[in-house]
Amino acid sequence: MSAPPFDAFRYAHARRREIAWLCQNTNHLVPPEVVRGAIEAALDERRYEGYPVASGDPELLERIAADLGLADSPPFLTSGGTEALYMIARALLRPGDEVVATDPSYLIIHRFVELAGARTKNLDIYAPPFRLTADRVQEAIGPSTRMILLIDPLNPLGTGYPREEVRAIAEIAHDHRLLLLNDVTYRDFSPAPTLAAEFAPEETLTVWSVSKNCGLAGLRIGGFSARPDLRQEVGRYNTNDLGVNILAQVAARAALASKPQWLPAVVRQTRENGERVAAVARSVPGVTAPAAPSWASMTVVDVRGTGLAPEAIQEEMLRTHGVFVRAGNYLSPRHGSAFVRVSFSNPTADIDRFAAAFPETVRTLRARAPSA
Repeated sequence: MSAPPFDAFRYAHARRREIAWLCQNTNHLVPPEVVRGAIEAALDERRYEGYPVASGDPELLERIAADLGLADSPPFLTSGGTEALYMIARALLRPGDEVVATDPSYLIIHRFVELAGARTKNLDIYAPPFRLTADRVQEAIGPSTRMILLIDPLNPLGTGYPREEVRAIAEIAHDHRLLLLNDVTYRDFSPAPTLAAEFAPEETLTVWSVSKNCGLAGLRIGGFSARPDLRQEVGRYNTNDLGVNILAQVAARAALASKPQWLPAVVRQTRENGERVAAVARSVPGVTAPAAPSWASMTVVDVRGTGLAPEAIQEEMLRTHGVFVRAGNYLSPRHGSAFVRVSFSNPTADIDRFAAAFPETVRTLRARAPSA
């Protein structure tokens, strides 16, 4: 009987205190005191025994709206941004609809599109400028197009959209009466964050999260903002009719209240880490960091020139060095065999471990490979 396939996540979670977690774009730089006091107070009050306000804590909703700059579009809370993406796809897409999207991408959204009976039209962006352009979006629109997916900054590439490109794509959505799904999960890391809703408020659904910017991925809280009728239509698919996790709301409120004090340092460290990751990658023969510098908290490291499989690099780095990066097959049907994704909102010590582990991993795997 053959051995079961290696389960990287089970392995890493079982050793979570030993692992440098560079695989899921999670933020490990937010000072713990930002939310600890608020969560401890909620525990002392035993708030977990009762249901929260179903629509969300009023102060939290105000802070989210102010943070996004969408005061006229009340946020709808969900258990993480991913749940909002699922609700939108199920509510607004029909069999035969088409969504202009990309490859690479956050493919979970593509799966949600398929569950609605629709399909994605994946434009290959694994080449400069490593993002959509308005011209390509315009060319991709056909009679079945219902929605444009604009992830800004992009997961996994880390690239972002200049303001004028966001405007141009938003105007295309408006002119063609298309929905524009604007996933802005990583916007706080961008040097030029721009919401599509500024230019196409009627067509845009803005999906946001506090997982990555506030370091709350494990608490699962996010949501979306949209015009009232779209908000109501999407809300029909809400399964949290008794409200989103109360501890997540308490933590998010505390984080957003103090965000101006700690976010600049988090972003600065993240950018420094990203520059170092790219430099380490480029120092290894056969490896490139094609989409760097990153506008987000991750980038792709292209390993095609090494002749090594990304899955082998992921496993060797995790098992031998305790450094968890992500093989690209999770993020691209077309190019998944070309890269690993490395995220870097992490302490400097984690990046030190990557800097030592990645070159050694490539050397080790090359030495093991059979001679050509």
